[in-house]
Amino acid sequence: MNQQATLSSSLLAKFPVLEKVRALPKPVLLGAAAAVVALIVAAVMWSSEPKYKVLFSNLEDRDGGAIVTALGQMNVPYRYNENGTALLVPADRVYDARLQLASQGLPRGGSVGFELMDNARFGASQFAEQINYQRGLEGELARSIESMHTVQHARVHLAMPRQSLFVRERQAPTASVLLNLYPGRSLSDAQVSAISWLVASSVPELTAENVSVVDQNGRLLSAPLGEGRGMDADQLRFVREMEQRTVERILTILNPLVGPGNVHAQASAEMDFARREETSEVYRPNQEPGQGAIRSQQTSDATQRGVGPAQGVPGALSNQPPGNAQAPITNPQQPPARPGQTPQQQQQQGAQQQTGAQAASASLNERRDATTNYEVDRTISHVKQPVGALKRLSVAVVVNYIRDKDGDLKPLPPEELNKLTNLVREAMGYSEGRGDSLNLVNSQFNDGPPALPMWRDPEMIALFKTIMAWLLGLIVAFWLYRKVRRQVTDYLYPPVDPEVAESERIEAQREAQETARAKETTRYEDNLERARTMANKDPRAVAMVLRTWMSKDEK
Repeated sequence: MNQQATLSSSLLAKFPVLEKVRALPKPVLLGAAAAVVALIVAAVMWSSEPKYKVLFSNLEDRDGGAIVTALGQMNVPYRYNENGTALLVPADRVYDARLQLASQGLPRGGSVGFELMDNARFGASQFAEQINYQRGLEGELARSIESMHTVQHARVHLAMPRQSLFVRERQAPTASVLLNLYPGRSLSDAQVSAISWLVASSVPELTAENVSVVDQNGRLLSAPLGEGRGMDADQLRFVREMEQRTVERILTILNPLVGPGNVHAQASAEMDFARREETSEVYRPNQEPGQGAIRSQQTSDATQRGVGPAQGVPGALSNQPPGNAQAPITNPQQPPARPGQTPQQQQQQGAQQQTGAQAASASLNERRDATTNYEVDRTISHVKQPVGALKRLSVAVVVNYIRDKDGDLKPLPPEELNKLTNLVREAMGYSEGRGDSLNLVNSQFNDGPPALPMWRDPEMIALFKTIMAWLLGLIVAFWLYRKVRRQVTDYLYPPVDPEVAESERIEAQREAQETARAKETTRYEDNLERARTMANKDPRAVAMVLRTWMSKDEK
């Protein structure tokens, strides 16, 4: 009992808080003990409970219900986080649960893909199969678009008309894409074009112009062809690069002649981004005989001279040839004279008529037919015009005056200007047929007014005033800070008299010595009390210790 009392007294002396706790009422002590026990039990249970990690977050309601049902069938415990946006499972079963759910096609991401075709029903109509195919295609396209880091959710709607046997009644398919973007993110024109081409390449006979892309705010991201913004970003960049290359070529060829900084150039390019396809069929004119290829040729000749047709009654007498004709030689009858006609012209006209009559009597019947068919030349050409053709190029160049030997500025001579103009024409690729224009002007550059001294420059004066105002403000603020700080320090830590400080230091040293002496006395008494206790409990052991000490002293 004495030992326990001594131990409790020593503990109370070392920890004064225990003395205050001991003075509390017993109900309070019992309640505190119960609370400590409850905390210990809760800590043990919390340490033994498995740690939960996130399995999936931001799930759709349909996917969340299917995943919870599957976890219940797999006997996997689960819980939700505080916001209810994440599904938690034990940390050691996260990856196993994900693999097992993936084998069941979970989560589906809120859209249905081609897995609809896996459970085809027997006896389904063609219309139902077409609808399932369209739904699967829309779901697959939505999943592909959602793989972009900017898109949070996507929906795709396809309008695919039924195929018709009549060519004139066919309609082109169209598509609409609704994008839900992450907060703070946006799509560039190139990304919008990529989405349009992705959808158009996945649907037969669908073009990128027939794909409409809309964001969650209802803004149309893909402008229709020929409307809205006109040229897209790629076309604008192509035009700027064309103009920049033209200016660079001009500056590269003129800078060595007039010096850097003495020439400025600007170019304006007009591009044609229309897509054109032309099909022409050309027939050449008829060729000379003997030059073309003969397809077919047909000739028919029939000649009868001096034989008259059969006449009279058939018989021997009627078949006798007629006798020789006897005609009197007379002067040919002159044709009637025309008004104003001379006798020589009248005789010449009569001779021509007599010659024609003799030729008609000499050639009673003569016929010739000739037909020649030549191959017709035909040229069929299909021309596809390139996209981005240069329609017109306009260039403006300004050249500074040059300095003579005396350092004075003077304009360039006309022959020098003509030489520079020709160089610029060659550098820009000037084409008169295309309608290009070039304007080269020689003028003195306006370098502005002469520079003022620094102490007279208004900007420098304003800057100096601002710096002085800030510097003066900093000096005043520092002075106020020192003054206030000194007053606060004197108030919190008032100055101490040196004699009083020395007496306090001596008193503190004396208290420290008394405290050390008390500790030594307490330790001596504790050791003596411990020795007495051991002597009372085991006198033999104490006697042996004393004997050992005495034998050591004798030696």
